[in-house]
Amino acid sequence: MFGSTLLDKTEHTSRPWRIHAIANDFQILDVWALPTPGDADDFGRLVELWSTFDAQRSSPIVRALFAIRWTLGRVLGLDRPETGLGKRVEMLRDRLPVDLRDAPTGFVDDRSPFTPLYLTDDEFALEIANQTVHGVMHVGWVRDEACESGDFRGQLAVLVRPNGALGVAYLTAIAPFRHLIVYPLMMRDIGRVWREKLSTSTQPDRRHQ
Repeated sequence: MFGSTLLDKTEHTSRPWRIHAIANDFQILDVWALPTPGDADDFGRLVELWSTFDAQRSSPIVRALFAIRWTLGRVLGLDRPETGLGKRVEMLRDRLPVDLRDAPTGFVDDRSPFTPLYLTDDEFALEIANQTVHGVMHVGWVRDEACESGDFRGQLAVLVRPNGALGVAYLTAIAPFRHLIVYPLMMRDIGRVWREKLSTSTQPDRRHQ
C-alpha cells in the first residue's frame, strides 16, 4: 500500500501546492508515492528524515550510479560553479513570496547538492542546477485516498527545466536508470529508515522505569 509507486502527474498538479506558482515554467518529470505512512501530524518526521538522508550512501547500486554521474560531471564540466544556481540560472528563492522567503527551511545539511527552497506545514522544496537542468525536488504530505483508515504519506515530485538539447538528451538517457533502479532503490531505503525511526519513537523510555 505504501510502496514507491510511480503516480500519474495529476497527483501533483491537482493539489494546491505553493510550488505551482513558484516553478510554473518547469515541467513535471516524475511523481512518486513515498513509503512513509503516518498520521496527519507526521510531516515533521519526514522533513527530519529528508534533511539527513543521503541517497549517495544508500544501496551499492545507487552509490555506484551516483559515483559514475559525478565522475562524468567532473570530466564533462557539468557541475562547474558557473553552471549552478545564481550563475547559469536565477535561484527560485528569488521568486518566493515574503512569507516563504522569511520562514526557516528546516534543512541544514551542507553535504547535499540541493539548496533548500522553502518549508510549510505540509510541503517543502529543494532546488539544484547544473549544465543539463534546473531541477526542483518537491515533497508533500498527502492523505492516502486508497487507505480506508485515512492514513497519510509522503509524495515526491521532480520538476525540471532542461538546458536546451543537452538537457533533453540527458534526461532521456537517464530515464531507464531513474525509473528502474535509482528511485525504486532509494525509496526502499527511505522506507527502511522511516520504519526504523517510527519504531524507535514508539519504544517506551525505560530510563525512568
